[in-house]
Amino acid sequence: MNFDEFGFEPNLREGIHALGFENATPIQEQAIPVILQGMDLIGTAQTGTGKTAAFLLPLIQKIMTGESRGNVRALVIVPTRELAVQIDQHMEGLSYFTPVSSIAIYGGTEGMVFSREKQALTEGADLVICTPGRMIAHVNMGYVDFSNVECLILDEADRMLDMGFYDDIMKLVNLLPKERQTLMFSATMPKGIRQMAQKILKNPVEINIAMSKPAEKILQLAYSVYDNQKLPLTQYLLQGAKGRTVLVFCSTKSSTKILSRALLQMGLNVSEIHSDLEQKEREEVLNRFRNKTLNVLVATDIVSRGIDVENIDMVVNYDVPHDAEDYIHRIGRTARAAASGIAVTFISPKEQRKFQAIENLLGKSVHKGEVPKQFGEAPEYRAWKPRN
Repeated sequence: MNFDEFGFEPNLREGIHALGFENATPIQEQAIPVILQGMDLIGTAQTGTGKTAAFLLPLIQKIMTGESRGNVRALVIVPTRELAVQIDQHMEGLSYFTPVSSIAIYGGTEGMVFSREKQALTEGADLVICTPGRMIAHVNMGYVDFSNVECLILDEADRMLDMGFYDDIMKLVNLLPKERQTLMFSATMPKGIRQMAQKILKNPVEINIAMSKPAEKILQLAYSVYDNQKLPLTQYLLQGAKGRTVLVFCSTKSSTKILSRALLQMGLNVSEIHSDLEQKEREEVLNRFRNKTLNVLVATDIVSRGIDVENIDMVVNYDVPHDAEDYIHRIGRTARAAASGIAVTFISPKEQRKFQAIENLLGKSVHKGEVPKQFGEAPEYRAWKPRN
């Protein structure tokens, strides 16, 4: 379906064309008409399916054509600073030729930024993209007025619940008008998401975009290892990585820092990204990685969904992802277009069940590489059989 068929305003279509968008993705084709009709929606879709434009485009259209009732007409709540910035940049491009205003509100910034956020909240911003904690900080100051909010969007709702934001989200929801449109997007649909949806959505339309399987050109490889073998094996694999773009995911900040230092000592052009860094530092690191002035990036799980970088030669899962769907999303960053790529995962004995869930989702076994003898004996990978 071509974007011109949705009936968007000419100024909005100009922004769509300027970004080179022509045909809608499946989530866009299904969600945009539902949102334009004012119905609540719950969508299951991975990052990278086009869901950001799926909700931003109809929101911009509704704000442009609706009766202006004051500032903050739409509120987008997201789990991480990186995702807030990413959506704000997307919004900036799509709304460039329209009068619709927006602002991203997130923590980890200096006092001057907080003041600018306060000014936007009090003087006027049509669409606000925020992380829960930072918005709660503004709400507690007493000047936030959500009485004109027409639409609430919860993006990556499953990740927000994993990060413990349920109470903050419900506090913000309770400040909004009861008569509003609510959209919820989630990569997975666990019981907690269903329960939250029942509380805050009214007769929602459900859209489920099947998760795409990894590209055939991705060489998937796994190593069954003990925890103390992960670091030396990573160094071994990345010895010839100079000039190649490598993204490494770790489950903790401490392992991120240790691995980054070890790779730096090897002479690799490496940096790290985790929640201890200031937002400005994180953005600088990401920009260097996108521009290929940085070859190796070591990141924690918590920021993984906010890293939007293409043309990566190799993805390394230093730790097995918590969710099988996250594995698909992560390794999908390599082998884009006609390129090929490599995805390597290290599996400790306690992570074997999690990796089997990944193999079940893939519908096949991932080839297990042989750990070089100089790293000592490695644990056997046991395929767990489900109980009858």
